[in-house]
Amino acid sequence: MNKKLSRRDFLKFQAGSGLVLAGAASTLFLPQLGLASATPDIGVVKGGAEAATRAAVEMIGGIKSVVKKGQRVLIKPNMSFPKTPEQASNTHPDVVKTVAAMCKEAGASKIMVLDHTLAPGKMCIKTSGIGPACDTIDKNMTYVINNPSFYKEVDISKAKSLTRTDVAKEFLKADVLIAVPKAKSHSATGVSLSMKGMMGLIYDRTIMHRMDLNETIVDLATLLKADLTVVDGTSVLSTGGPGGPGKVIKKDTIIASKDMVAADAYAVAAFEWYGKKFKPTQVKHIRLAHERGLGRADIENLMVKTINL
Repeated sequence: MNKKLSRRDFLKFQAGSGLVLAGAASTLFLPQLGLASATPDIGVVKGGAEAATRAAVEMIGGIKSVVKKGQRVLIKPNMSFPKTPEQASNTHPDVVKTVAAMCKEAGASKIMVLDHTLAPGKMCIKTSGIGPACDTIDKNMTYVINNPSFYKEVDISKAKSLTRTDVAKEFLKADVLIAVPKAKSHSATGVSLSMKGMMGLIYDRTIMHRMDLNETIVDLATLLKADLTVVDGTSVLSTGGPGGPGKVIKKDTIIASKDMVAADAYAVAAFEWYGKKFKPTQVKHIRLAHERGLGRADIENLMVKTINL
């Protein structure tokens, strides 16, 4: 499939696909241009939260390519602050609800939406809007896991620093892990996306801050590696993260990938952070994850499909 395309053939391909080569936020990267019908590595959709979420997941193979009938699914959003969706500290409730609905449609036997919150759990569930939204799918779906009884200590065999941690028992029971992070800035790591968000599935996070935080995030990702990542870029907390207040940029964008490193990398390149644009490898934990083979940060070599609804 390494057949060379003429300029005319390439232009025909572009016209037929309805896609263009452009900048980081509206791109089709095709390392093998002959594979016009190949499934993209990253799907990017601009539009309303619910429709864009469905379209982005469908673009990369659909929810049934990730969730099989009878499987247990753990959905990990950002739900850590008692802030409203407009404040952009938590994942938008419509994004979480839509992912949960798709999992149910795929025949999941159990769907859990979990986070270890930094503020009182009930306040976070209610004020974020995630609890009420998910209640429309299943009233026994959304929980905070702030008690140590919800965790079990495990080894992280591929870790360099964080070799043991207490991980959520529900993760150990789950067949599928789906990350649904808010795209937001973070004072310690630059950004908080899917890999950083996995800290919400362990009990003791302080130990990570006493080590190299970026390296321990990557250590954790060797254990808590999402099968599907759906980045909520409906609005982006581009400064003041993770809890805000900060500059909120309305982007109406959903990013989906089965490679959590690639999803995070694309979000870094697509959005403005602290008034500037950055390359994915300028974020240390994304660069380290790529170097350690956990996923791809070289998004210029990946197939990325973008549509506007």
